[in-house]
Amino acid sequence: MDRLDLSVNAGEIFGLLGPNGAGKSTTAGMLTTRVIPTSGQALVAGIDVVAHPALAKQMIGLVPQSNTLDRSLTVWENLYFHGLFFGMKAKEARRTAHELLVEFRLDDRAEAQVAALSGGMAQRLMAARAIMHSPSVLFLDEPTTGLDPQSRIALWEILRERAGNGPTIFLSTHNMEEADEHCDRIAIMDHGRMLALDTPQGLKSSIGADSIVSVSSTGDVAGLAPLLKDKVEGAVRAEVVGNSVQLHTRGVAGVIPQVVAVVESMGASVTDLSVTEPTLETVFINLTGKELRD
Repeated sequence: MDRLDLSVNAGEIFGLLGPNGAGKSTTAGMLTTRVIPTSGQALVAGIDVVAHPALAKQMIGLVPQSNTLDRSLTVWENLYFHGLFFGMKAKEARRTAHELLVEFRLDDRAEAQVAALSGGMAQRLMAARAIMHSPSVLFLDEPTTGLDPQSRIALWEILRERAGNGPTIFLSTHNMEEADEHCDRIAIMDHGRMLALDTPQGLKSSIGADSIVSVSSTGDVAGLAPLLKDKVEGAVRAEVVGNSVQLHTRGVAGVIPQVVAVVESMGASVTDLSVTEPTLETVFINLTGKELRD
C-alpha cells in the first residue's frame, strides 16, 4: 500500500474496485486480520486489527470468493456451529440459524448436505453464515462470481434489506454494474494507491462528459478521431478503441448529424453509430488504463 487513507461510514455499502494486482485483496486482508500491515493503522468498528485481532474478528463477517463451507455438516449445522464458535448460546444459535435459513431462502434445504447445494445456494449460505454472529462489518469478496442472474438478484435483495439496519458492507468486485447499482460510495485503486473516491454518480460525472458516441466508418479511424474532437460541438475528447472512435461529449443534441457530416467530409461513410451514457467502466478504464493484467 502507498499511503492509503480510507474511511468507510457505518451502515453504508462501500465498493473497492481495481484491476488485478491493484491491492484490493491486500487491503481487505489487512482489515480482516489475514494480512499484517508493516506500517500504519487499520481499524474495524473502532478496533485496531493488529493490536486486538481476536476482538476484531468478532466484529467481522466474511463471504470469500471460494466455497469454504464445511462439507461434513448439513446446511443448518454450518450456521449452528458457526454461532457456537462465536460464543452464542445453543438456544440462540438454533433460533438464529432457523431465521437466517428462512431469510436466505434455504429453509427447505436445512438438512441437506452442502455438496448437494447449487452455486447460488452455497453462496447464500456463506452470506448467512457470515452474519450469523451479527458482525459490525461484512466483507464480500466477489460474492456473485459464477452465479446465474436469478441467484445474483436474490442474494443482493437479501443483502440490501440487511444493509439498512445491519452491518456495514465492504464489497471488493470486478463487476462494475453490480458496484454501480448497489454501492453508496466507491473507491478505485491501482498499484496500492487510491485514484478516486466518490458516489457512483459522482465518479461518472468526473469524466466531464454526459454522453459517449461510438462510431465506425469505412475511412481511417485514426484520422477520424482528431477531426471529431475538433469539429463536433461539445466534444471533450476522442480516442480510437478497436475499429471505432469513442467521442466523449457534453450534451447529445445535434451530435449525431455532426458526427455523420465529419465522416462524410473524409469521403467515408458511417458503418455503425451508437450513443450511450458514461459508465463506471468508462471511469475505471480512464483511471487504470487498458493494458491487460495477469
